[in-house]
Amino acid sequence: MVCFVLCVAQLVYLAASFVLHQWLVDPEGRGIPTDFVNVWAAGKLVLSGFPDWAYVWKVHKEIENAAVGYNFEGYYGWHYPPPFLAVASVLALLPYAVAYFAWVAVTLPVYVATIRWIVGEKIGYWLAFAFPAMLANAMVGQNGFLTASLVGGTLGFLEKQPVLAGVCLGLLTYKPQFGILFPLALIAARQWTVFLVATAVAIAMALFSWLAFGLASWEAFFHWLPITSKTFLSEGQANFGKLQSLYGLVRALHGSEALAWVLQALLTAATAAVVGWFWYRKKPYALQAALLAIGALLATPYVYLYDVLVLAVAVAFLVRAALASGFLPGEQPALLAAAILIFGFPFVQFPVGFLAILIVAALVLRRLISSSSARP
Repeated sequence: MVCFVLCVAQLVYLAASFVLHQWLVDPEGRGIPTDFVNVWAAGKLVLSGFPDWAYVWKVHKEIENAAVGYNFEGYYGWHYPPPFLAVASVLALLPYAVAYFAWVAVTLPVYVATIRWIVGEKIGYWLAFAFPAMLANAMVGQNGFLTASLVGGTLGFLEKQPVLAGVCLGLLTYKPQFGILFPLALIAARQWTVFLVATAVAIAMALFSWLAFGLASWEAFFHWLPITSKTFLSEGQANFGKLQSLYGLVRALHGSEALAWVLQALLTAATAAVVGWFWYRKKPYALQAALLAIGALLATPYVYLYDVLVLAVAVAFLVRAALASGFLPGEQPALLAAAILIFGFPFVQFPVGFLAILIVAALVLRRLISSSSARP
């Protein structure tokens, strides 16, 4: 019932956004640019024979303007490693609006199927659609569905199909900030096959992009990386309140950059220690997997609301454990509170997603601490 209510609430928000001209079409009848425009524009530059220009902000912005048909305020930068240019180039074969809907139409079902597979019950479908960050991702054509699917695939395959787990983890290197803790967990659990396959896939992707898009694309990526970090993390030109991390929370509360980095570093180190410990101790796997999915979000300062879809993977593993042994007192209200926090982001523009991550982390840690050493 709660999942149903959350689904209805998201549909109402979606419809209201369209009617109020805050989604798809503005009051003048023009298309509203969304995050997806950066993918399509990068793909167009690849198809034009200039893949490295996707990282040149001025040139990339001109292609974004062309995508929507007018010069809009702001800029959606291309910050991904060159291997992701392959996906962008395929999407750019389609008209912009068609490519946007095609991207959502392809990645959404994969995400839903992943959550259903992890939960192991039909309630998984409701859980996937009810998770509030799902709407935030779909409305702007972001890649949260893909990221969550790759994290979920890695953790879902890891126990019995390590090769497939390694493939998923290798593909996840298109967003390297979410793979920081995976090597630590794999080493602690002695999952060498996953580690080696993921490394091989990542290297193969890098070599493919070098051959397909040239060395200049990698040079451009590394040239613009510190500039991107300065713009979005140091200067907060995209609004610190949008960063769903401890770093973003401190900066949104007007804390200094130095303080934010120190606290984020301490949190990353503490998260790494906890993940490493529980993966070494061989606790129930569903809880270990949930912990690592949460750790992937906590360990990086660069997390936006659409990235919080990875938390749906953690919740799916937690629900799987709860369906097997029963929900603990307070778990369901706590999960509802986390969902409400995420759903409320558009109204407050504050790192409420980070608070939701902490709530789910507390629930997983409670089960881990009280669990026996036997796997379910």
